[in-house]
Amino acid sequence: MALKRIQLGLAISTALVSALGFGVETLRYTVGMRLPLVQLLSLSEEANVPTWYSSMLLLGCAIVLASIAILVRASGDRMFKQWAVLAGVFAYMSMDETAQIHERLNSLHLLSNLRGVFYFGWIIPGSVIVLVVGLAYLPFVFHLPKPTRARFIVAGVIYVGGALVMEMPLGSWATKHGEDNLGYALIDGVEETMEMVGASLFLAALLRHRESLLTPREAT
Repeated sequence: MALKRIQLGLAISTALVSALGFGVETLRYTVGMRLPLVQLLSLSEEANVPTWYSSMLLLGCAIVLASIAILVRASGDRMFKQWAVLAGVFAYMSMDETAQIHERLNSLHLLSNLRGVFYFGWIIPGSVIVLVVGLAYLPFVFHLPKPTRARFIVAGVIYVGGALVMEMPLGSWATKHGEDNLGYALIDGVEETMEMVGASLFLAALLRHRESLLTPREAT
């Protein structure tokens, strides 16, 4: 029951943050609203409520991953190191969401003058990293129970689809029309929403998996 309440809370809060972000961006470019509320709630801006929310989702994933690593190690499962590494990865991702470290790669000489779908040049090294990590973690994924595996894959596809894939149409739009317009804001909003949805689904899946690990112990 508690898990269902958490899942409902994640769904409602993610939908609310996304809806408010789309709302203020639409008002900004249709009626010219220039209030602090736009900066506070915009999905395209940084250091605001959506940024904080996304960072907290990723941090939540890191914490639950760390707790699963502890449980798995206690059970003697050889995969505990993979869980621990994932916890570290998500802790970094949480920090990066706030600090925007990955976007600094756009200023590198080889990536600074790209246009079109590679306007945001960081997606090139980012895609390589995701591919390498994904391949390295294939044995881990197939080691998971089927329901958990399916939930992880769905969450991962949505998150990566937002974080990497949506950067391509966003970059193409920015090349042709610039970044200060409603079209850019809406595409960026879709990207950020996909990231939040993916992180929310992953957090819910982690909590469900952790519960399945605890239940046998509690029963004994």
